[in-house]
Amino acid sequence: MIATPVAYLAAHQAPGGGFAEPGRSPSPQLTAWAVLGLRAAGAHPNAATLGYLQAHDGQLSSLTDVELAAMAELALGARPGALLVRIQSSERASGAIGPGINSTAWGILALRQARERAPKAAVRYLIRHQARSGGWSWNPGGQPDSNDTAATVEALRAAGVKGKPIRRALGYLMRLRNKDSGFELTPGRGSDAQSTAWAIQAFAAAHRKPPAGSLAYLKRLRRADGSFRYSKRYATTPVWVTAQVLPALNRRPFPL
Repeated sequence: MIATPVAYLAAHQAPGGGFAEPGRSPSPQLTAWAVLGLRAAGAHPNAATLGYLQAHDGQLSSLTDVELAAMAELALGARPGALLVRIQSSERASGAIGPGINSTAWGILALRQARERAPKAAVRYLIRHQARSGGWSWNPGGQPDSNDTAATVEALRAAGVKGKPIRRALGYLMRLRNKDSGFELTPGRGSDAQSTAWAIQAFAAAHRKPPAGSLAYLKRLRRADGSFRYSKRYATTPVWVTAQVLPALNRRPFPL
């Protein structure tokens, strides 16, 4: 019998509750991704996972790591008050949450997962920094990419935004779709599982059907052990890749 992606992730949970890539030590960032993937699939990691994440809250240095961990702990039924305070206290006069676009999008996602309001200034900041192409980059002035664009679409939709910004973003994503029906990070890089998964989540957030063939592209990358290849050419970081594919397979955008 071919193993499932959920079973693959479960097999890479360490006794202490954290998740790790094969042959490596657990990390709170990878553990958070695994939690989000499992919860999107309707599965639940064991009881030690929340304790592992909470034990590492004080070691999270970047705001995006804080936001990711907060989303994972919320998905496990806890309310990470200290992490939410760190996110809210990072709101800037520009409207940004933290240093840039990515941290602002994830800040909105974490706050909405906590059923907190999306700051209006943060929403305006994201819309103001949409590139002419319709995409978003990690930080202002950078090259737009599919992953940051999809995350921003999910954040804006979680804040109730509809209309032109979302249509432009989905149009940008479709220009990163290749003949194999997969999506690439930036033009010319070639299709990969994570970019394809992000694009599917963006369309799900917009209540649109996944682009034709995109789910089939992901399924072609599935291996017998239940994990997913990064691309047709490469099989790397299988726990991370599998964790990010699961929400797309289940058509679950963030926040969960």
